[in-house]
Amino acid sequence: MRKNQETILKFCLIFNLSICWIYANSDYDQDSTNAIEEEDGELVLNYPGKPLLMSLILPGSGQYYMKEPFWKPATFIGIELVSIISWISFNQRSDDLKNRYKSYANNNWTLEAWVVNKGNRPSSINNDPWQNYDALMSLAGTHSLLLSLDGSLRDTYGDFVSSDSLEFYPGWATNPDVKVVKDRHFYENIGKYDQFLGGWSDAATDWYPEEKDVGDSTEIVIKTPKKQNYLLQRDDSNRLKRYANYSISAVLFNHVISGLEAVVSNQRKVGKRNKSVDKVDTDIGLLYSPYSKIGVGGISLSISF
Repeated sequence: MRKNQETILKFCLIFNLSICWIYANSDYDQDSTNAIEEEDGELVLNYPGKPLLMSLILPGSGQYYMKEPFWKPATFIGIELVSIISWISFNQRSDDLKNRYKSYANNNWTLEAWVVNKGNRPSSINNDPWQNYDALMSLAGTHSLLLSLDGSLRDTYGDFVSSDSLEFYPGWATNPDVKVVKDRHFYENIGKYDQFLGGWSDAATDWYPEEKDVGDSTEIVIKTPKKQNYLLQRDDSNRLKRYANYSISAVLFNHVISGLEAVVSNQRKVGKRNKSVDKVDTDIGLLYSPYSKIGVGGISLSISF
């Protein structure tokens, strides 16, 4: 998830730098500017792309440049600050929980317990025997863990082997030269798949089956209190990580929306000023004629623009 956030941030940075490059290499001649005459007669050149560029780089700055109502730039800048602070906070809290659940797993899941419980078959729970569940009866299943070898075992089998090897060499579980690689897959597998349930320290006495709704049907998931605690910790960490992703998305959209709003506001102001500049004044009056019985000899019409 952290990689996804970094990708979004990189995209936002590249996008802003691209806009800066385009702006710097653009030729803002008379075709790309609007000449606007203010009420006091002063001629002002309006660059339509400038507010867009400013807001894409710093949301709200384009609105501030155009002297929009204070609430506009304040809103965009506020959203930017809140989103960035939220991203930092959610990321930090998520990482803290991740370190906590990893430590919890390291202290409560062992390779030795996994192999021992597979061989000894823990006692039945509510007359539901351990051997009724195929996933609990084999160390080699649909998923595996990575084992790191040392000493003579490494010379014979290489640096790494699959945990499926424990099916044939169960004694490796207590060999100090064999260690489980605790990578991302390890922390995911021991909580997600039933075949690794035996590694939890309370599996021998407190294991239990639980029905899980998967939409159109239900499936049986095997748990222990410690595994359930671990899953809840992972869920909390992942939830905060999702919030961090939402915050990054808010930052990106805030830049885009602020830029678009700056363009719309700019064009609206240009339109209003152009209407004022292009305004046509007319004056209609009656012309006096001494030869007319009613004193009116015609109509005068004057147009100024």
